[in-house]
Amino acid sequence: MRNFLLTLLLVIGSQFTGLAQNSTYDLESCVQIALDNNLTLKRTELNQQIIEADLLQNKGQRIPTLSTGSSYGFRWGRSINPVTNLFENNRIGNVNLTANSNVALFRGNQINNNIARAKTNLESGMYTLEATKNEITLNIINLFINVVFNREQVKIAENQLKTTQEQLERTSKLVAAGSLPISDQLDLQSQNASNQLEVINAKNNLRIAKLNLAQAMQIPFTDDFDVIEPKFEINNTLMASENPEEIFAKAVEYMPEIKAAETDLRSAEYGVKIAKGAFYPTLGLGANVFTNYVDQVFGQDRPSFGTQIETNLSQAAQLQLSIPIFTNFNNKSNLQRARAQQQISEVAALEAKNKLRQDIETAYNSALSAQLSFEASQTRVKSLEETFRIAQQRFDLGAINSVDFQIAQNNLFNAQADLLNAKYTYIFRVKVLDFYLGNPINLN
Repeated sequence: MRNFLLTLLLVIGSQFTGLAQNSTYDLESCVQIALDNNLTLKRTELNQQIIEADLLQNKGQRIPTLSTGSSYGFRWGRSINPVTNLFENNRIGNVNLTANSNVALFRGNQINNNIARAKTNLESGMYTLEATKNEITLNIINLFINVVFNREQVKIAENQLKTTQEQLERTSKLVAAGSLPISDQLDLQSQNASNQLEVINAKNNLRIAKLNLAQAMQIPFTDDFDVIEPKFEINNTLMASENPEEIFAKAVEYMPEIKAAETDLRSAEYGVKIAKGAFYPTLGLGANVFTNYVDQVFGQDRPSFGTQIETNLSQAAQLQLSIPIFTNFNNKSNLQRARAQQQISEVAALEAKNKLRQDIETAYNSALSAQLSFEASQTRVKSLEETFRIAQQRFDLGAINSVDFQIAQNNLFNAQADLLNAKYTYIFRVKVLDFYLGNPINLN
């Protein structure tokens, strides 16, 4: 028992260790988990199964149908014996056996067009599935970057608080020695309280960013949820060298939403062909087999079951021709709807291309603007770092008061926050352009 309990505790401990290890995710894991858990994606995948069933059903229209049946019953009173064709007043029991088969020979090519349309719908569904995956991936990347950004904000806020606390400690000693006025200490105490609040707000923003990412991944959020920060360096080659026209020319060739719109248009074209096929005559071939057994045969010995089944066997075959002459405008209205749907699909395909072009233009301008903001923020931070260094030296020497020191410190803090925001905005904007160019999306 002791060994059993020890083993059980080890197993449970290893499971909790595994859970703890799985609470930290890299970007690829976040994306994969989100794809595995997303309900919209699952719904799209299930819709594909419905389309596959439609395709199977349409393919079956080429195959002859076959059905068999039987019946067993009794009749009383005056009725015709189905074997002797004589009227009888006896109880008659009978068994009927039937088999029927039908096959379509010509339906205005509707069967082939229905199959082609179902295949096209299946292809469109695959592109829609891929587009949904892309949307989920981009959203997860954005939320992942937001977590990393807010984590850096916490570090900046904590560094700011640490600097203020160091200055407050030094100033308190100088005030106690009578070297500085009490107002300098009070100013730094106020600044220290403000910095503490900024740290609290930064940590809260980080927690919210983690919560948003966990919810997008559709996993329970815990306090130890975290991400592995990628090692990403910004260089001069980060920005795409292609212009928006070149990016659009590449994207329009493979973006799944464009492919889906184009296949939807082909599906609508098959719909018009199907509607036209209803105006043609249809030709079918049918066959049936019938036999029966009767337990009362008047005036003679009753033949056995097998003998009657063989003797009463009959076969029939027929060609079935149907020529539509007037269908209450059903065919005409169906054709009108199909043509309207084709035009709607043409508009939708054009809209998809226009939206893609506009999205690329917006993404390119946003990336370019983010690049310029990042470069300007870098220059600003470098200047303010030197300004703060000089201000700190002068404050230590008593050349400036605490208010001037706080202004220099806050200016640097705000500039560092702006640089951080510009950095991760730039990274995400460039990754969106990479997405349109068909490049793998990662942060390494």
